[in-house]
Amino acid sequence: MVIVNTGNLFIVSAPSGAGKTSLAKALIASSEFITMSVSHTTRTKRGGEVHGEDYFFVDQSEFQQMVEEGVFLEYAEVYGNYYGTSSLAVDEMLTKGLNVLLDIDWQGARRVRKKMPDAVSISVLPPSIEELERRLRSRGSDSEDVIQSRMQQALSEMAHCKESDFAVLNDDFNTALSELSLIVAGQGDRIRPLNSHVRSLMGIVE
Repeated sequence: MVIVNTGNLFIVSAPSGAGKTSLAKALIASSEFITMSVSHTTRTKRGGEVHGEDYFFVDQSEFQQMVEEGVFLEYAEVYGNYYGTSSLAVDEMLTKGLNVLLDIDWQGARRVRKKMPDAVSISVLPPSIEELERRLRSRGSDSEDVIQSRMQQALSEMAHCKESDFAVLNDDFNTALSELSLIVAGQGDRIRPLNSHVRSLMGIVE
């Protein structure tokens, strides 16, 4: 009998500006045992982004065709743009025994958990709303209307973070990265508890 050792699926989600993408990339770079699933998106490519590495950039009609063909494990609309994760790509990597990391929003995370209940979900959180706004403004690429829209959406997204298996506070990048690494290594019980302020933003009653 041939025993196939499949990899584990990890889902990382966070409000915009919490730092999940930077943390996810750093985690991938620090370990050969986990890889990133590259999403498809209809949003405009930002400076420095590479097609096929950061995202697969497609137009609206191409994305819709992929939806109709059942290509995606999950897809969602975020800030007027669509993002989707290829089922085939994820399955192939898991079958090879690789641990796979999905960098997706809470809507996508919820859909993946329904289809793959063994997936481990992780929320990355900012230390405060004020710090989140500072990070969004420091990008220097968004209008005031966009920033305010992202802030409102962030509050909504943080309320869904309590659905995750783990929550990582990104108040210090290296500490947050270490905690992500612990979770992937199956040692999530060693990460820090969240402070009361962040717990209240998540809608957790003390």
